[in-house]
Amino acid sequence: AVVLILAAIAVPNLLRARRAANEASSVASLRAIASGQMVYRHTQGTYTTLAGLGSESVIDSVLASGSKSGYVFESDAGTDPSLEFTADAQPAVSSGIGASGTRFYFVSEDQVIRFNVGAPADSTSSPLR
Repeated sequence: AVVLILAAIAVPNLLRARRAANEASSVASLRAIASGQMVYRHTQGTYTTLAGLGSESVIDSVLASGSKSGYVFESDAGTDPSLEFTADAQPAVSSGIGASGTRFYFVSEDQVIRFNVGAPADSTSSPLR
């Protein structure tokens, strides 16, 4: 009975800690993507896709695959590839006990990471502090 009580206390805390770690990792990964986009634009003249950043070894191959630490990443050049890009991170599972995260993240050429809880973030979402 004592073991069940301890498990009932420990498991939710463990899951909460895992979600927090996944969210922190996704922010770091989004920063790497945003920095990589700036490097790519400086050397090539335009922004590119996540795959383009990976093929030029600007970001690591795990991040370039689009999935890392419970989050799914996308990055694309904007309508004017010499001036714009967007990148976002969404939890692979965003609800329920097995959620890999609850926050959605977004960044563009302004390098400000923005977030939203429970729905995709965009350029109007709150900035991360």
